[in-house]
Amino acid sequence: PGGGTMTARQVCLGHHWYPYGYARSVVDGDGAPVKPFPAWLDALARRAVADAAGTTPEKDPALAVAPGTAADPAPDPRVPTDPYDIALINFYDGDARMGMHRDSDEKSDAPVVSLSLGDTCVFRFGNPRSRARPYTDVELRSGDLFVFGGPSRQAYHGVPRVYAGTAPPALGLAGRLNITLRVSGFGGG
Repeated sequence: PGGGTMTARQVCLGHHWYPYGYARSVVDGDGAPVKPFPAWLDALARRAVADAAGTTPEKDPALAVAPGTAADPAPDPRVPTDPYDIALINFYDGDARMGMHRDSDEKSDAPVVSLSLGDTCVFRFGNPRSRARPYTDVELRSGDLFVFGGPSRQAYHGVPRVYAGTAPPALGLAGRLNITLRVSGFGGG
């Protein structure tokens, strides 16, 4: 949006993100329809939010069924009832960066779930007011999962550095994949 070129490459599932909006086709590319969002990613996101909220099935038997369904008599209000239906998958090589930004184009305020695979990165997690300090730099390694919701849902965040060549060798990946899961709140599938 500011005229710069993104250094991370991106593909989307469910809805295609383009600056300040979403579409069902790649409107700023080849116009192809967006690939569907798989149900197992919704389950992974819901489990991550429940774990972060401390209401895992082991701790709360009510979460042994799908949250927000008729079988769940008292869904945890921290676990969204609308399904996760957007995945932004960003690929970072050793030179890629992501500037400070907010995930604010969705109509839902459900927590964002971010899964890292491959190279370690510095994840800069800021505040909801500006791109400036205060922020905290956290190293995210392959397999790390980060959930941010509530007042932190609109926090600015970015990736100022990727440590090339740090991916687990067994993964067979050179670079970093970040899978960001979101609830669109758009309704109607």
